[in-house]
Amino acid sequence: MIEDDSARGEGPDKAAATPGAAARPCPLSVRALNVLKELAVELLDDVPPKAGWEPPDELLRRLTARHLATARNCGRQTAREILDWAETRGIAVPSPHHTGKSLSEVWSSLIDRASAGRLTKDEITEALEKSIRRRSPRIPVAFQIVLLKILSSGYDQLPPT
Repeated sequence: MIEDDSARGEGPDKAAATPGAAARPCPLSVRALNVLKELAVELLDDVPPKAGWEPPDELLRRLTARHLATARNCGRQTAREILDWAETRGIAVPSPHHTGKSLSEVWSSLIDRASAGRLTKDEITEALEKSIRRRSPRIPVAFQIVLLKILSSGYDQLPPT
């Protein structure tokens, strides 16, 4: 593995030093690479080189949808690009519940799930985080009622679905 470490960040030499690397080039956009470089510092305590770097599998294994959702300069398109690329490498990063939905669709979905009794804390947290990121000043009244019921009851005792 010393060869792999010494070849890390050396561009074309990495493909020669790492078995199978030639079969999976790094077709990520500059923005996606920059997001992953920032996350590498956070998740691996590793400072990637400016050029010739390919995100290691260990980074992808530690990556979560929450990391992508809160990463600087990582919007929906960039997150989707990273998730798709990780999947081509055989690493599945679980996507958030509300991927690809507008904020109004997210709230509508949560209201429907709450009415059916299938709402989880993770979904609520994710929706609230998305609203905060989008700086939305409105939460639908129907969902405010659901939140009030949850906060004033033992809802947190229910098993997530």
